Amino acid sequence: MNRIYLALLLTAAWSQASHALDREQRHGKALLETMCARCHAVGKTGKSPLAEAPPFRTFGEKLYDTDFVQRLQDGLTTMHPGMPTFRFGRDDAEAAVNYLKAVQQRKKPK
Repeated sequence: MNRIYLALLLTAAWSQASHALDREQRHGKALLETMCARCHAVGKTGKSPLAEAPPFRTFGEKLYDTDFVQRLQDGLTTMHPGMPTFRFGRDDAEAAVNYLKAVQQRKKPK
């Protein structure tokens, strides 16, 4: 009986560790919370404060473009007139993209 409890405890601990963010991802999250959270939902849950601003967890395939990190460095702009242009340094851009990849929603099977 004690082995079962130990196995359950170890499984739960391992599961929690797999969801923890690494140092770079925590840095990316902090950057995005500072720069973007007044309009966008930055985390795995929650609504965006600005209804038209998509939650970052829905970006999906955009994050896997080979030039997304470079676009953040060059100055990310959109056609939305209220969104300011943000320019990231290389390390910050990589941290932001790595965090965004960590919080993406899994696609629902059809």
